[in-house]
Amino acid sequence: MRTLEIPTAEVFEKLLAPSRYKGAHGGRGSGKSHFFGGLMIEDHLAEKGMLSVCIREVQKTLADSSKRLLEGKLSDFRLGEADGFKVFRDVIQTPGDGAIIFQGMQDHTAESIKSLEGFRRAWWEEAQTASVRSLNLLRPTIRAPGSELWFSWNARLKQDPVDVMLRGPEKPTGSVVVEANWRDNPWFTAELEQERLDCLRIQSDQYDHIWEGGYLTVASGAYFARHLAEAKAEGRIGRVAADPLMTLMAFVDIGGTGARADAFTIWIAQFIGREIRVLDYYEAVGQPAEAHLNWLRGRGYTSDRCQIWLPHDGKTQDKVHDASYEGFFRQAGYKVTVVKNQGRGAASMRIEAARRLFPSMWFNEAKTEGGRAALGWYHEKRDEARGIGLGPDHDWSSHAADSFGLMCVAYEEPKKPSAEWDKFKPQKVA
Repeated sequence: MRTLEIPTAEVFEKLLAPSRYKGAHGGRGSGKSHFFGGLMIEDHLAEKGMLSVCIREVQKTLADSSKRLLEGKLSDFRLGEADGFKVFRDVIQTPGDGAIIFQGMQDHTAESIKSLEGFRRAWWEEAQTASVRSLNLLRPTIRAPGSELWFSWNARLKQDPVDVMLRGPEKPTGSVVVEANWRDNPWFTAELEQERLDCLRIQSDQYDHIWEGGYLTVASGAYFARHLAEAKAEGRIGRVAADPLMTLMAFVDIGGTGARADAFTIWIAQFIGREIRVLDYYEAVGQPAEAHLNWLRGRGYTSDRCQIWLPHDGKTQDKVHDASYEGFFRQAGYKVTVVKNQGRGAASMRIEAARRLFPSMWFNEAKTEGGRAALGWYHEKRDEARGIGLGPDHDWSSHAADSFGLMCVAYEEPKKPSAEWDKFKPQKVA
């Protein structure tokens, strides 16, 4: 049997030993895909007759798969038909009648996934797009003795299923997960280094996600991308506390009900002079009003300390116990203000108000993380064919942005002292 000597970056050495789950996440240029591609070829050379599958969530063509990378590895290692490897259009034959195939998980059902029983390796590339459904189909299917599931991805959102599974508090038994970035790659090229530096210079708001493997906190072209980046750079995202002598305000956006249940969101803030302290964020989907009230009280935002601000539909929307949210919170003892309907252009008005006020905002880093992630994603929907904007895209981020915008519309800048007051100001002595 021919053996290979494959140089391996130190960061991946923990993934060489057998383990049920192997994961590598990080930014561009880290060599994650090349490591798993080399390991796939090595394992097939060592174990004749092995079956493996390379997976994407969606694979419309083989051009979307890892096949070309594996073909490149065979060339690098100078492996061919004499060694038992033969490349066909949709499969790579390996020693001992083994095979590497390429599939999209969205094409599978509970019945069709059974075709992968007996496979020893499953490598999921671009795993940040994996759905819960697809993971639940795959994991019990790859169950042959000694089988392994591999995942490589550039993290996108903390709530993405692969991150919950392999970076959350409860990992599957037998998990080995590493973070790899460009500085861990001994073969990082001069061309990639120039690309990295250009990204840092031109797309500074995207750099952490693209090159350092950070979560995607701002989407390219998002309404508040630059403002969040500036707040972070200026130290306005950190340890921010409430002023115990000032009123707390809860700004709400109401989610839908039933099959169209949307997120119910709350921002907690204080207006202290020209400073806006953004202290906390809450989001829930499909929960009764009592759940929102319990969160407020549990956080200390009780009716004697906190006021509720609702959008115009808070007065009329019938959601819980045939009562409006205005009535519900008033009955719970809160002072409630319902902001009047701003009509057409309301979304643009909220966006512009938020942009104008961002330089005055200070965010509690830990408590507003989820809300800031939504603000960073909130973006315009575009008709690319005609090159025109269609207004805010209504997706998972829009309800957080709407309640945030409500806060900005409600803010009233402190009035300057009147001319009459100037008569009483101390005068400078010449």
